[in-house]
Amino acid sequence: MTTKKSYLIDMDGVLVNGKKAIPGAADFIQRLIDGGHQYLILTNNSRYTPVDLVHRLQLAKIVVDTQHVYNSALATAAFVQKHQPGGSAYVLGDTGLYQALTDVGYTLTDYNPNYVILGETKSYSYDKIIKATRLIWAGTPFIATNPDSSGPDENGLVPACGAVAALIEKATGFAPYFVGKPNPFMMRAALRTIGEHSENAVMVGDRMDTDIRMGLESGLETILVLSGVTKPEMITNFPYRPSRVVNSVADIKL
Repeated sequence: MTTKKSYLIDMDGVLVNGKKAIPGAADFIQRLIDGGHQYLILTNNSRYTPVDLVHRLQLAKIVVDTQHVYNSALATAAFVQKHQPGGSAYVLGDTGLYQALTDVGYTLTDYNPNYVILGETKSYSYDKIIKATRLIWAGTPFIATNPDSSGPDENGLVPACGAVAALIEKATGFAPYFVGKPNPFMMRAALRTIGEHSENAVMVGDRMDTDIRMGLESGLETILVLSGVTKPEMITNFPYRPSRVVNSVADIKL
């Protein structure tokens, strides 16, 4: 008897673009449920809590619950709690990252923190960037939730965490440690969440540099969808290839 594959699915550019569902995304999730497949929506977006992400999907008519959502904020909280339990951090981010860190017992402070942590937010305060830069200059380790330099919304691409991380790196000379995709740490954490092994899992994403790379390096089958940031002519820019390429999740055969 063949074991049903489990699916790890990126969110932005795969299920939604901004506030709008990608055509066929809701049906794809329903096909997973009807087929008895385990699935986890695995996003680098650290701005929102799981409850917020579920609400965002539901507004786009994609019905899921919080147990099916895992983001880079949760992975970052798990990472720092593993390496510096009960520590503290100076955070540039939004509610999702703040809540994930406080949920694992972290203190958010600008006084002698264990880490400077950068995540996604709608608007970055320049004063906070200056404070983060000075803390990093003073020797505080620098962590960022994800390396994505841009991401899609309903109006096109917008700058993301990786772009601001590059600014701080340029100013300080210190590169951040990125916890989110393509770091295998996030993949291992996600697989543990659903009790699955890499040999029986599929990574579905729209980015060659994060989704497909992480899936490949973690031993998963990979499916690239062309509904997000990657266009067909961009695939050959990378030394690796996805297992499959489809126009959107609507075209994925389970």
